[in-house]
Amino acid sequence: MQILTLKGQGSGPVDKFVLWSVLLLSAVGIVAVYSAIAYFAATASDGNTERFLFKHSFRVVIALTVMGFFSVINYHFLAKLSKIALIVAVGLLLLTQAVGVVSGGAARWLAIGGLQIQPSDFARVALLLYVSVLLTQKQAYIKSFSKSFIPIMSWIGVTIIAIGVSDLSTSLVILTAVMVMCFVGRINIGQIILVGLVGLLLAYIMLLTSPQRAARVESFVGIKLFPNTVAEQVFDNQDEGYQAEQALLAIANGGLTGLGPGKSAQRDFLPAPYNDFIFAIIAEEYGVVGAFFLLFLYILILFRGLLRIARHAPDPLGLFLSVGIVVMLTMYGFVHAGVSSNLLPVTGLPLPFVSYGGTSMLANGAMVGILLNISRHVE
Repeated sequence: MQILTLKGQGSGPVDKFVLWSVLLLSAVGIVAVYSAIAYFAATASDGNTERFLFKHSFRVVIALTVMGFFSVINYHFLAKLSKIALIVAVGLLLLTQAVGVVSGGAARWLAIGGLQIQPSDFARVALLLYVSVLLTQKQAYIKSFSKSFIPIMSWIGVTIIAIGVSDLSTSLVILTAVMVMCFVGRINIGQIILVGLVGLLLAYIMLLTSPQRAARVESFVGIKLFPNTVAEQVFDNQDEGYQAEQALLAIANGGLTGLGPGKSAQRDFLPAPYNDFIFAIIAEEYGVVGAFFLLFLYILILFRGLLRIARHAPDPLGLFLSVGIVVMLTMYGFVHAGVSSNLLPVTGLPLPFVSYGGTSMLANGAMVGILLNISRHVE
């Protein structure tokens, strides 16, 4: 197949707007995590905030190194390995359900040696790659239900379900990104709508099996919807509504220009302010100005990724990969900001390149590296 034929490494430079946006996000993340993690450090590490700062900074350096590494690897070569990578990733997801580390009532982490990894982060990268390969290979008969839709959706379905069992919000974001790829790849719109409806049905079933997830949705909409939740807990601002309430207080405290670096008050009350609610801490310390600057960087990645890199990609594979990567990264950013602003139910999604994290940051670095490699081939 043509997509498996290695082409030139790309003689052009990487897209500087995407590169500098990621570098700025990483720098903001280091400063924000240092401030947000102070209370956690005081309770978990005798106030040794520098320990977590160095740990986070080291992870940022590793992620940026991964980004640089993937930016010089021809994305056609990665396409050749995508099927094997996805099979391994799905296997790790299934293994996690069997012997994974349970946290917050769900098994999302897999302990390997002295490290804990989150297989869903590797699975989302592998899925983007392999779906791009399949869409490219099947363009001649892309409207065929049996030859195109079923094979592509089989891989998507297995991966999404394997992730959604323990992480519904992540699976929904990934499903949205690959559906956008399928739309760009000319999959029948009726078939895409069908997948969306099936996805909503599966999400409802997963909510029925998890009172914690269901309670978060009910707390957000303000209506009792599921039989497996307790109304007194759902609608109590000191229970299910606590996180959203504290995040809104943080944003309100920030006002237009913020309280100043390191002066957040809500970091002492918000659960995981250095990860799940880092946007709220940034809005409190740097105000609306700082929050909008952060969102502007994601918007810049979105526009450069779609209007320059994807639009002028040298081949369909580069087009589909660019679309999937850009949509997924920016969706993570916007969903995280929406949760902090109480515009969406609490999900626990990290803010790309800003939140304190390990495997998620590595996965984001790999995806941006692939995007930058595609940009090298753009004329």
